[in-house]
Amino acid sequence: MFLIRAIIRPEKSVVVMKALLDAGFPAVTKISAYGRGKQRGLRVGDVTYDELPKDILLMAISSKDKDFVVETIVSSARTSPSGHFGDGKIFVTPIDEIYTISSGKKEV
Repeated sequence: MFLIRAIIRPEKSVVVMKALLDAGFPAVTKISAYGRGKQRGLRVGDVTYDELPKDILLMAISSKDKDFVVETIVSSARTSPSGHFGDGKIFVTPIDEIYTISSGKKEV
């Protein structure tokens, strides 16, 4: 199992979540956040927006589905065919254990 954390533009959130749902992956946690990447925010004239709004999508995915889910997020979160700075990042990390809170049972 893997934990996928996708940091995306908020205006792409509905599109990405619909693409995941249509692909058969309905379980997503969405968190609103602020931050910046290596572009260090956005400068418009004399004003610098140091922290930009982003959405973080969290998903637990089986090993066999990891590449497909990552590609689904990438293709639906891009703002153009070649993408732009600020479109986001995806972090994939292994999950050692998962427990269901209501039952207290460890999932296999």
